[in-house]
Amino acid sequence: MNKVFKPYYAVIFTSTQSEYIEGYSEMAGKMESLAKEQDGFLGIDSARNAIGITVSYWQDIESIKKWKQNSEHLIAQQKGRNQWYSWYNVRICKVEKEYEHSLP
Repeated sequence: MNKVFKPYYAVIFTSTQSEYIEGYSEMAGKMESLAKEQDGFLGIDSARNAIGITVSYWQDIESIKKWKQNSEHLIAQQKGRNQWYSWYNVRICKVEKEYEHSLP
C-alpha cells in the first residue's frame, strides 16, 4: 500500500472456503480490479490459504459503504454466501497509526 495520511479505514475480510470454489479466483481478481477503481480506495493486501484474509484500505466510511453497494460487488457477495464461503467475518477498523520494518 502506498503511504497515506492517517487516519484511514481498513476492512478486514477473514474467511474459510467451502468445497465449491469454481469461479472464485476469477471473481476475486475481478473484485480487486474493480475496488481499485472506486473513489476512496487506498490499497489491498490478501493471503488465501486454509484461512483467507483480505484487507482493503479506504479513505473514509462513506467510500466503504459505496463499495459494499457496488452492483458487481453485490453479485460477488451473494455468490460468496451461497457457494464459496463456509464462514466469513468482516471487521471495519479506523487506522490511526502504522509502522513497518524492512531489512536494508
